[in-house]
Amino acid sequence: MDKAIVIRPVFEPGRRIIAVSDIHGNLPFFLALMDKISLTPEDILVLNGDLLEKGRDSLPLLRRLMALSATHTLYPICGNCDGLVLRFFETDELDSRFFSSYLPRHPESTLRQLAREGGFDQVDDLPKLRRDLRAAFPEEWAWLRAMPTILETEHLLFVHGGVPSLEGMEKLDRWHCMKNDNFLGQGHSFDKWVIVGHWPVTLYNPRIPSSAPLFTPDRKIISIDGACVLKVDGQLNALMLPSEESEDFYWTAWDGLPTATALDPQQPSEDPVNIRWGRSALELLEAGEELSLCRHRETGRELYILNEYLRQGRHGLECEDSTDYRLPVAPGDLLTVVRKTRRGFLCKKEGVTGWYYGRLSDIMKEKQT
Repeated sequence: MDKAIVIRPVFEPGRRIIAVSDIHGNLPFFLALMDKISLTPEDILVLNGDLLEKGRDSLPLLRRLMALSATHTLYPICGNCDGLVLRFFETDELDSRFFSSYLPRHPESTLRQLAREGGFDQVDDLPKLRRDLRAAFPEEWAWLRAMPTILETEHLLFVHGGVPSLEGMEKLDRWHCMKNDNFLGQGHSFDKWVIVGHWPVTLYNPRIPSSAPLFTPDRKIISIDGACVLKVDGQLNALMLPSEESEDFYWTAWDGLPTATALDPQQPSEDPVNIRWGRSALELLEAGEELSLCRHRETGRELYILNEYLRQGRHGLECEDSTDYRLPVAPGDLLTVVRKTRRGFLCKKEGVTGWYYGRLSDIMKEKQT
């Protein structure tokens, strides 16, 4: 991958800027979000990496974006997942270290979807698969190859993973700009707004799970990965500005979940816990029909966890991201319903996930727009 590819387009004043990151092959979410924000050719749409992989519709999404780029102002930034797809087209250096195990286990991958469409879906001869893909899909290869690593304007910078500084960016390692875990935890600050994805924002908060864009104004960083595809309560965020020179950021999201209206008030928890990926080892205390009482090994906290979120990991019992947080709710609030149980409802409010133990109106089957 070598050095970062930096582009510096001029965004005309008065054009709305929209940033979306980490779609991960979820075409229905992308289409619903674009409909919700009423995307027009006058807008500037920046797709801040990880457009592909993990979801079921990577190839249909890629084709839709290629078509959209012909009619709209679209800037796709390369993320680490997109970079892996491109890497297979470009070189065989990861065949034995990665693709020989990854491709057989992931029939939903972009490369396997392309291979099936071309009629040569086999993974026992990767050099042949590469030759076949290059010959059959030159337009897709070229579109991926044209994706930059960094987009910089006068007041904004977009990069999937992160950068250590705004100086000498063309000398940065391209891969590290795309896969840069826990970027906010590295202490960087900037004199223009840096918008990143890659690291789901809920991983940053040990107390309250939230998929909403995370703003750090004192450091001028905005992290917008809402864990679309990765988490049951994940969402696809759209960060927006009325114009490039503005700082009036606003956002909306799509999560595809049903909604309902709260009928009773509820006060928030004073000391909640957010059990996150990589820190989710548990001890089972009492098995239940819908939820089981567990002890979180890292914090010692005891809480009920949905049985469907429990799994056996390499080091014992683990769970999907879980919480005991009680949402602050007023009668009339519109809540997104993640799960309904006899103990209460796991819900979302403005991107924040937590429990609601009051009454809900009839749950609407279709997500509001």
